Amino acid sequence: MTLCVRNMDIIHGKEALLPRVISVEPHEDYTMTLIFTNGERKVYNAEHLLNLPMYGNLRNVFMSAKAEYGTVTWPGNIDISPETLYECGTN
Repeated sequence: MTLCVRNMDIIHGKEALLPRVISVEPHEDYTMTLIFTNGERKVYNAEHLLNLPMYGNLRNVFMSAKAEYGTVTWPGNIDISPETLYECGTN
């Protein structure tokens, strides 16, 4: 399992806002191509999430991913924080 450590900038005691997801294209290999509000395109590999209890149904709904509320969501109230997607996505 690959883990990603976030590196948030602190500005005047508040976390800097990272770009939000505006588009998602899920792929059969459990990766997603994401476009963020700053125009960056990144690929996020979600395969490691499939064995976590809180993402138990993700395997069944992965291809139904939507860009909503600035992040990626799936049916059944499943989502991933936009910070994780941005910081752990690859260019």
